[in-house]
Amino acid sequence: MKIKTQLILILIFALSGCVGVSSSGIFGTGVSVALDPRSVGTQIDDSIMQKNLSARIILLDKKFIFSVNSKVLDGRIFLTGKVDDPEEKLKLTKMAWETDGVRSVRNDIKIKEQFNFKQSAKDILITSQLRTALILNKNIKATNYQIDTYKKKIYLYGIAITSDEKDEVINEAKQILDVEDIVVSILLVENLRIQKN
Repeated sequence: MKIKTQLILILIFALSGCVGVSSSGIFGTGVSVALDPRSVGTQIDDSIMQKNLSARIILLDKKFIFSVNSKVLDGRIFLTGKVDDPEEKLKLTKMAWETDGVRSVRNDIKIKEQFNFKQSAKDILITSQLRTALILNKNIKATNYQIDTYKKKIYLYGIAITSDEKDEVINEAKQILDVEDIVVSILLVENLRIQKN
């Protein structure tokens, strides 16, 4: 009975809010529907895929609700976060590939190490600095990007209107002090499966 109740709650969570003014998730504020270059149908498909995957990840183990992040863009799944061992990372990768409609999976999940407050604070600072730089840059639609930082490594996800905008976003990331690496997963509007008319 307890499991049945939990499943119902997860389904309600997964199915609520599929369409709205903006999408949001564990990753943070999502891409605004008004600015999103994907068609409404693709946005809905991505939202359903993401909620489906998130619910399945939570069912696998409740601890993943805070430690694993997923994002779906144009049928492509991006995974970030931390897990205890390599077997968990493999299970999550397999689960992502088993999601209906998936086109590709990028797994940037790290294996946990000892918690380091200084490192975590530095990662938060890097993310905040880059977010501010994107917002202040008039040539970038900052709402179209998600930023995740782990051990001074920036993971950038989003949709760029032009290749110049993509280059500008990468350049802003390179300007942040103490960044050791930048992993870019930015799609161009022209490469999307279905674009907004």
